[in-house]
Amino acid sequence: MKHEITVENLKSKRWRLNNLYKITNKRRQVITFNFNNEQDDYFNREHSRNIILKARQLGFTTLKAIMQLDSAFFERAACGMIAHNLDDANKLFREKVKFAYDRLPNSLRLSNPASNDRAGELVFDKGGYIFVGTSARGGTLNELHISEFGKICAKYPDKSKEIVTGAFEAVSKDGIITLESTAEGKAGYFYEYCQESQKLDQSNLGDLDWKFFFYDWFSNPEYVLNGNKDQITQGTDEYFDKLAHELNQEFSLGQKLWYQAKASTLKDEMKREYPSTPKEAFDQAIEGAYYAEQFRQLRTKNRIGKLPDNSHLPVFTYWDLGVGDSTSIWFVRKVGEEYHVIDFYENSGEGLRHYFKVLKDRGYNYESHYAPHDIQNREIGSDAKSRQELAREGYMIDGQNYSINFEVVPRQSVDGGIELVREILPLCAFDEYQCGKGLVHLEAYRKAWDDKNGVWRDKPLHNEASHAADAFRYFAVANNMKDRTAKRVDLPF
Repeated sequence: MKHEITVENLKSKRWRLNNLYKITNKRRQVITFNFNNEQDDYFNREHSRNIILKARQLGFTTLKAIMQLDSAFFERAACGMIAHNLDDANKLFREKVKFAYDRLPNSLRLSNPASNDRAGELVFDKGGYIFVGTSARGGTLNELHISEFGKICAKYPDKSKEIVTGAFEAVSKDGIITLESTAEGKAGYFYEYCQESQKLDQSNLGDLDWKFFFYDWFSNPEYVLNGNKDQITQGTDEYFDKLAHELNQEFSLGQKLWYQAKASTLKDEMKREYPSTPKEAFDQAIEGAYYAEQFRQLRTKNRIGKLPDNSHLPVFTYWDLGVGDSTSIWFVRKVGEEYHVIDFYENSGEGLRHYFKVLKDRGYNYESHYAPHDIQNREIGSDAKSRQELAREGYMIDGQNYSINFEVVPRQSVDGGIELVREILPLCAFDEYQCGKGLVHLEAYRKAWDDKNGVWRDKPLHNEASHAADAFRYFAVANNMKDRTAKRVDLPF
């Protein structure tokens, strides 16, 4: 230990955290815990509500385990940690919390003994406790830490909702909540909170505002390799030239060699595991995403950005019509052999008239409008009309009748439609600004997770991404139909 245990030293949380607790390092050696640079920064700036978006192996789960153990032991706080599955929860309790507690000086442990009422929990005689599980227990908490919250949002959306509506509410206003994770695509609470928190004035946050912490890979002095410049590939050079310009920062040869070596192993996972910027972290597709490879190619080929002005060309729209649910519309131009996806709109709880006004206000020159076969369904009652008929009759908008004669997209299995989307995506280019929300949904469209068997199910997860993905699937099916019709040759007999 750096200093003798005295009453004065024990009054300092910083001193306790850097002198009392044992952990195992990457070499499986038992050492005294000490802040690294990133942990020290977080400790100094911790707020009541915190989001940590970070690179791998910076030790934030260890930091929070030690901090909460200290709060429970010395400050009689009620603390909880949530992991994304039971194995991780058991491991976190055993290897972080219990390991550190068992190796406290014997005199301290005897001064405030702990009982283990159940697996994953320490309850201290003088008050205070810490538990680690996959969900929150009842009662009011002083501190709550969610480990890999991005993974929970991606694989267990119902659990993430339960955490937000239940566990968060169990923490007092002046208590501390910390969400810590690598990015898992542009979907779910973790992504939304990260985006919202970055827009806030970080120097003037309220108790319930989320404070954003981002820790990149290159600030870690360990992430370097020895070598020479000839080992750097053209792709690595181009990546760091772009990054240096974006961040106004230079990178050493050792950093470039480390990044290149790591990326050769992790490949598409590199930017999620070791991001250079927050935006880069979330540009990576989530596990189980249907169109991960296609979007990787689109970004590599710079097909998501600002589109050229082709306003002289007509626009086609593709709809997913919700009943008491979201309605999504994609706006597409055919430019030569390409499809320029110029706009996206989504809303819920509105009738057809609302969406017709949206189309009218957009002011595009429309060619055709496509909707799924259920637009032909009639409501209950003998005189009820289908939405297709209502659309054909139209609505009075700004003093004029506005109507749409929808073309019906033929029936196609969901799996077949997904394959058609994969085929058409390489021919697409997207307006990144106008299609921003739709792109988030399309990239987040993924398989459902089978928690029991630990595998991705062979069917889509129905969530907020589904409607935009369904509308885009109708676009792919409709254009596949048109392509087949155009290629058909009528024989003279």
